[in-house]
Amino acid sequence: MDDKIEKTDAEWRGELTPEQYRILRQKGTERAFTGIYWDTKAPGVYRCAGCGQELFTSDSKFDSGCGWPSFDRPLSESGVEEHEDASLGMLRTEVTCSRCGGHLGHVFPDGPPTTGLRYCINSASLRLDERPPG
Repeated sequence: MDDKIEKTDAEWRGELTPEQYRILRQKGTERAFTGIYWDTKAPGVYRCAGCGQELFTSDSKFDSGCGWPSFDRPLSESGVEEHEDASLGMLRTEVTCSRCGGHLGHVFPDGPPTTGLRYCINSASLRLDERPPG
């Protein structure tokens, strides 16, 4: 992909809130049930808070009960990247924005029957562009 965004640490710190920086650039995690989008039902497109790339739609969002926004699929396969994450003494699959490399969350194989996947994403890594249905 040739539209990759690369910025210095100082540039990211200047553009993101401290919470966005901690999550997107330092691979942090917000506490469950605290993020702005964990229970949002508004229709629209969820974009990367770091670079604005479209990542998920409200149509793919579901209530998983985990306390983070959960989606059964990304908007496009090329919008996110998946990486093995062996931190915290467990093996997980990290999800990052394919454009800016920002940490979004993790994907788990316990989602709804539509895909069997649960993209568990930090609210602070997202920005919702609300759009009316249809």
